[in-house]
Amino acid sequence: MRDNEIAICGLAAVRARFQRDAPSIVRLFFDHPTSKKVGILCRALASSRRPYRCVEPSELERVAGSVHHGGIVAVVEDRPLATATAGDAAAWCRRRENLLVLDRVGNAHNLGAIARTAAFLGVPRMVIAGDPASARPGAAAYRVAEGGLDAIEVLSVPEVAPFLRSLSAAGYDVVGAASRGGAAPSRPPAPWALVLGNEEHGLAPAVASACSRLLTIPGGGRVESLNVSAAAAILMHELGRGGGGRRRAP
Repeated sequence: MRDNEIAICGLAAVRARFQRDAPSIVRLFFDHPTSKKVGILCRALASSRRPYRCVEPSELERVAGSVHHGGIVAVVEDRPLATATAGDAAAWCRRRENLLVLDRVGNAHNLGAIARTAAFLGVPRMVIAGDPASARPGAAAYRVAEGGLDAIEVLSVPEVAPFLRSLSAAGYDVVGAASRGGAAPSRPPAPWALVLGNEEHGLAPAVASACSRLLTIPGGGRVESLNVSAAAAILMHELGRGGGGRRRAP
């Protein structure tokens, strides 16, 4: 693949990309069993003169770079993420839309799992730190997300702390996830912005200071903390149970 292309694997993920941004699909490969499920996709690609092929599993592995291809691989354009602004924050808040902010979450599988949960629970967008340590949407993240990365809006910011201050100024309850020392999860008046930190180091000090409050999930004490994607799922569910805020697609 070219430098500006990535592979999206699995039928759910490929269908989600097709529904959101069909023109970004450059090439499509699938195995024989999956060929019976992609007629609409193939007709659309044929009409726009983009190639698709039924291939052997070994060829799918080569294109995907993994044995976990799910029988289909779409090669898509890797477009840069849009930058979220203070104006965006104000508009989202007026529409009472909740969101996630990821402060240097570095594992692509965690990124994909968080996106999948956000899509399932109706959180419409996620903002990723521009830090080089941050995972970006790529082949591994798309595979784990099972269509979640195309079901929500994903943006980036150069620095998280100033953006959180913009969210607070717009009227968001900016809630940081902390492994210890925070309050128990509660149901805020929407809208809320949930901030999740790096797998090893948690929230950067400046990011934690920019939050309205910190939350800690109480546990039984047998292990120190949860995986960030598991913590994200619990906190999104708890914050969303209050019923406030409108859940809508981007």
